[in-house]
Amino acid sequence: MLKRFFKAVGLIVIFSISLCSLYLVNLFLMKPISIDHYLGKNLIVGLVDSPEAMTYLGLFDGINWLTKHNSRISIPEVGDLEEGIKSSKKSLKMLNRYKDKSLSHNQKITKSIAIFDTENGLRQMEDFPHHDFPLNQIGGDHLNTIGFMSDMHPIRNISEAEDFIKRTDLIKEKYAGLLHELELQAESGIYPPVFVFEHVIKQLNEFINFDLEEHPLYTQFIKKIGELDISNEKNESLKAKIEVSINNSVTPGFELLRDFMIRTKVNANPHHGVWSQPDGDEFYKLKIRSFTTTDYSPEQIHQMGLSEVSRISSRMKEILISLGYDSSKTVGTIMNELNEDPSFLYADTPDRKEIVVQDYMDMVNEATEEISSYFHTMPKSKVIVKAVPEYSEKTQAGGYYQSPALDGSRPGVFFANLYDIKQTPKYSMKTLAYHEATPGHHHQIAHSLENEELTLYRRFGYGTSAFSEGWALYSERLALEAGLAPDPYDELGILQSEIFRAVRLVVDTGMHYKKWTREEAIDYMKSQTGMSDTECRVEIERYIVWPGQALSYKVGMIKILELRERARNALGDRFSIQDFHSAVLDHGNPPLFIVEQMVDEMIEKSLETN
Repeated sequence: MLKRFFKAVGLIVIFSISLCSLYLVNLFLMKPISIDHYLGKNLIVGLVDSPEAMTYLGLFDGINWLTKHNSRISIPEVGDLEEGIKSSKKSLKMLNRYKDKSLSHNQKITKSIAIFDTENGLRQMEDFPHHDFPLNQIGGDHLNTIGFMSDMHPIRNISEAEDFIKRTDLIKEKYAGLLHELELQAESGIYPPVFVFEHVIKQLNEFINFDLEEHPLYTQFIKKIGELDISNEKNESLKAKIEVSINNSVTPGFELLRDFMIRTKVNANPHHGVWSQPDGDEFYKLKIRSFTTTDYSPEQIHQMGLSEVSRISSRMKEILISLGYDSSKTVGTIMNELNEDPSFLYADTPDRKEIVVQDYMDMVNEATEEISSYFHTMPKSKVIVKAVPEYSEKTQAGGYYQSPALDGSRPGVFFANLYDIKQTPKYSMKTLAYHEATPGHHHQIAHSLENEELTLYRRFGYGTSAFSEGWALYSERLALEAGLAPDPYDELGILQSEIFRAVRLVVDTGMHYKKWTREEAIDYMKSQTGMSDTECRVEIERYIVWPGQALSYKVGMIKILELRERARNALGDRFSIQDFHSAVLDHGNPPLFIVEQMVDEMIEKSLETN
């Protein structure tokens, strides 16, 4: 009897192993049965190739003993481009083998998204492999690496502290690989404008010349190991190791990049738009398609921007006149004066940053409580507020968001730039909090990451700023409609934010399509928004090194508002704002043409059931 039992168990084990083997063979060597399996496999393979992504998600830290991802860092290698092109062509071929008639409704959507994304990426690699600037003042690899190590790498025990040091030891090798990419770009005759060289060289020199006790990698490391329950002897040993790593890997790595930038600065592009690069007009069209997920032409977007600037400016003028401001002055002039008004500025005291961060946190908490009635569900992940790190605050935008870890070990973070007190007039703070945190980026991104009904690919395999930034800008309007900005000055702050995004449509296309200079773009932005000189310069310089991305905010917002109005008109009294928001948010971070499809389906379903 017992012998028969063990024989049966053995057969079950053999059968299970056989089935598992057949599945793995199908998944990796044949056409996977499901398109979701195929894309999930590709996503996992991509994660394995990106230790930074594995750390970012936090899902694999429990098996780091096996994956070793927390001790590795991505290093550019010769042949990466060719391999990327080959892989994308193979992926497109495989995606088209899944015929629509055999796919579920959700799988058809997934297929459309995957093909759209793969085609755009393949075109970039084949036609414009060196048109982007891997070293730039806002998101260059030199800043991203330090930011990732400082903010993302967990140090919860001695092992993770040792992993931090191992990663730091690889930075020189990483930058040596990056240097090869920069040399290929130079061979193509593509160089950034002069101001990019100036900013980046200055940033690199700061990293090189940091006293050890001020180096961001050292200070963050010391802070984190100081929170561990370890002996003084071990603490001192770790300190000694990170010092050696910074001196032998980090600083020499930055020197490699700095020397290249100094050597090639003489070749800096005298122009500011991508039109000046080889086949720049076609490159810009591709960026528009990728970032906005539309087929709008540069001219269409330029005219859209001019129209929106006029509309929003008129409303701001109405409010300013009602508040008693001089009607003969332009909106930009008055807003400039507001930026200088001490009553709207924080005192420049030693504890200013801490005070502002707490005020932002209070705004986020209030919004989280008050906005909940507009949604069926609220995200479980928390969001906190931090000041932008000092090493990047001079060139960073006014604010940005960092996603939470999937396992809940790390909250979402809204980073506020507090470098210049004039960057934080009190009347504009609420709109930034709503945009970056709740109901903006944090709400949307955390909702998607927590949505277990979505496949891996739909949760974090694809994302577009047209949706995420469009939603965040729409959220500012939603907060106003929800009564979170009852003060007319708060409404001015929200409208200033919206006109700022409308101005982006004008200046981005102005520089990259109509051949405007940086100075012309700065002057236009300042005249229309009333933003400070610092803000305008930082923003315009951002658009120069990131062509097309700034268009996605207003284009996305316009589409979401257009769809909301379509749903209201179609459903009348049956319209539900919660249902509308679910139709928009429940499908990950899709292109705008998918959002339109989802809203239309929601309308049709509501009409059928009522």
